[in-house]
Amino acid sequence: MPMAWDPNQYLKFAGLRLRPALDLLAQIPLEAPQTVFDLGAGAGNVTRILQDRWPDAAVTGVDSSPEMFEKARSEHPDIGWRLSDLADWRPDQPADIIYSNAALHWLSDHRALFTALMDSVAPGGVLAVQMPRNFSAPSHTAMADAAREGPWRDILEPLLRPAPVAEPDYYYDVLTAAGADPVIWETEYVQVLEGDDPVKEWTKGTWLRPLLDALDEPDRSVFEAAYAAKVRAAYPRRDDGVTLFPFRRLFIVAAKPDS
Repeated sequence: MPMAWDPNQYLKFAGLRLRPALDLLAQIPLEAPQTVFDLGAGAGNVTRILQDRWPDAAVTGVDSSPEMFEKARSEHPDIGWRLSDLADWRPDQPADIIYSNAALHWLSDHRALFTALMDSVAPGGVLAVQMPRNFSAPSHTAMADAAREGPWRDILEPLLRPAPVAEPDYYYDVLTAAGADPVIWETEYVQVLEGDDPVKEWTKGTWLRPLLDALDEPDRSVFEAAYAAKVRAAYPRRDDGVTLFPFRRLFIVAAKPDS
């Protein structure tokens, strides 16, 4: 069953989530693409930036979440939107740019996925992808610990996923085999968070969401509190009131040679 996204929870940290999207966008070398797809467009705030950068292009936001789709379509009615399973989506014709910010880590079989996406890029076009690669950090390992330590273990343990993003050399091999010329890098952002339990609030908009949705009260609140205590210890609030949250992300800009 697909995860039910909460756009408001996800956008609590919209500014910090936007930073890697802009860093990825800055490395796309095309000046005048005709077709641009934002794969995993979410609430559409990044799709709007793509449209602003390439105002003469046909820009389409694609997402699998009905909640995100409706928010994006209502707030940006002048952009094209498509509700589609991201794993199965393919453009009707090869695209000049397929852009995906913080979405493809939700999908499995990255060898087949990235090969198919590269096949969907037009000659001279670009596949541009950003994915979090923070799954070995306490923000994520504490979820598994909390899931296995309570009476909810039988419910939550089957929902735990292995780290979904591979090492950079894996994507280099996949993309070069698909005929692309990939540029790959990683950045660890030291994010400055404010408020109570901010790391828990961050993951509550993404990776924690399916675990919470699987539980009924009162187990849901007790599990959330147990996880919050773990990440509070791992990322303590500083004397100045902020919490520093290092977060690693993987970037890929893969160009398809002109034929």
